[in-house]
Amino acid sequence: MAATDTSARNAHLRRLLRNSGVTLGGGIVAAMILLALLAPLIAPHSPFDQDLTRRFLPPFWHDRAVPGHLLGTDHLGRDYLSRLIYGSRISLGVGFGVILVSGSIGITLGLIAGYFGGIADMVISFLITTRLSLPIVLVALAAVALGGASLVTLITVLGLLLWDRFAVVTRAAAQSLRSREFIKGLHAIGASPARILFLEILPNMRSAIIVVITLEVANVILLEAALSFLGLGVRPPTPSWGLMIAEGRENILFDPWLIALPGAALCILVLAVNLLGDGLRDFTGPRKK
Repeated sequence: MAATDTSARNAHLRRLLRNSGVTLGGGIVAAMILLALLAPLIAPHSPFDQDLTRRFLPPFWHDRAVPGHLLGTDHLGRDYLSRLIYGSRISLGVGFGVILVSGSIGITLGLIAGYFGGIADMVISFLITTRLSLPIVLVALAAVALGGASLVTLITVLGLLLWDRFAVVTRAAAQSLRSREFIKGLHAIGASPARILFLEILPNMRSAIIVVITLEVANVILLEAALSFLGLGVRPPTPSWGLMIAEGRENILFDPWLIALPGAALCILVLAVNLLGDGLRDFTGPRKK
């Protein structure tokens, strides 16, 4: 029996790895996560050290490049490669932090609405509709401006604004699962609603939730970059890709790499997360089952 389960898991893993979106997107995301975790060991310099005598040094492909700064320096003489590496920590940290907050809220509300129905469903559906009517960027701008620009404020505000997709998906899945025979059997033996919701229904919708997580992470990363670009994200001198783009915009005609490098890193990460989400969606869809 154990050998059969192992063989089934191995076959499942092989089918997953044959999905190009999962392998390519997942590989890039895994590399980015590893880069962020090992930033103190990989970064050649501190991202905060300034040297005004080495301002605007160009990257390695330029004639005036300096070997000690592979991707050059910014307007304060800070090593650009080190700031890019540490910037991945901000993007991924905000992405996963917001998903933790928004996912907890949305999944809980969606389970309650889909399983109990009635008044609970009406109230939560009204909350979802209200949230969908709010423009995320404008509300986030106002909230961060009032609460002050900080990493904690950013994660909290975005987490309280991006729970609706989790709620919609889990609500629909819970409505479908609550009429299944195994749920009726659990009712018959007197299982508590909490056990049914979190130990039986929730595990059966994990594929849909994983897909929502990957899509929302990409959305959060872009929102963080946009708010940092506008000066309402993380505070300087904390390295953030959006903040780096904002700092380099005044020199776009003379040193375009100041914008191109963090912009390319942001594009690659968002693209990889979307590829991973699409691959997981295709793999967990009805045709792949």
